[in-house]
Amino acid sequence: MPISFGRPHPQPQPADERKIVVAGNWKMNKTYSAAVQLAQLVDDRLERSWKNSVEIVLCPPATALRGVSNVLAFDKSFAKVGGQDCSPEDSGAFTGDISAPMLADLDCTWCIVGHSERRHGHGETSEQVSAKAAALIRAGIAPIVCVGEPLDVYDAGSTSAYVTEQVRASLAGLDLAGRDFAVAYEPVWAIGSGKVPTPEYVQDVAAQIRAAVSEVAGQDCAKRCYVLYGGSVKSGNAAFFTACADVDGVLVGGDALDADKFIDIVKAVLHV
Repeated sequence: MPISFGRPHPQPQPADERKIVVAGNWKMNKTYSAAVQLAQLVDDRLERSWKNSVEIVLCPPATALRGVSNVLAFDKSFAKVGGQDCSPEDSGAFTGDISAPMLADLDCTWCIVGHSERRHGHGETSEQVSAKAAALIRAGIAPIVCVGEPLDVYDAGSTSAYVTEQVRASLAGLDLAGRDFAVAYEPVWAIGSGKVPTPEYVQDVAAQIRAAVSEVAGQDCAKRCYVLYGGSVKSGNAAFFTACADVDGVLVGGDALDADKFIDIVKAVLHV
């Protein structure tokens, strides 16, 4: 879908004053030492005056969580650490899995679950995503629940039904009252492809996501929910998405691996 970007309109102030969220998903990139270096470069570029306006979340590979956490703690940074996935179980004979209590012990306050690379590459269902989100909530970690349609669904014009069903199933049974959580809309066809939907399209989907959250968890939770957009996010388009009334931030992929590009995205959404 072609982009028609004009000048972004100022974002309406949400009733519950949600911050803008800029989360960086580093995926399976960066060794321990390289991740520590990237975290330091990002934090060195963060302005402390931004603290009350933006929630910065760095999601490195699990092997680098402690190193990134140590960098941010030593610098007394306002940036947060997030995981990329977790087990639905708190402990047990689950070789290779990482539990939510383990993530909490590494100072993670956020964690991505249900990313399309997990859903489509590993066959994860929305029911499994819900179980993982429940484990995170038990551990006091805010889940970032990813939803989004593949290209065939988009081409068929069935995005609304597909995404809202993902939201309902992924949040089913969760105790979300009074808790921070996010739903990230990542159209699968846009991730890493350079193809980007228009802000109007994203706003329409984001509004439907918030309505689905209200249906599942109630209006108060829907107001509290952060709705993020992810999919080829760049400094040149990020502000257009966060200008949408129902979009509260962005989930950044490739440009999160470059400190200057990531900070440029932060500056863009803050209009600084």
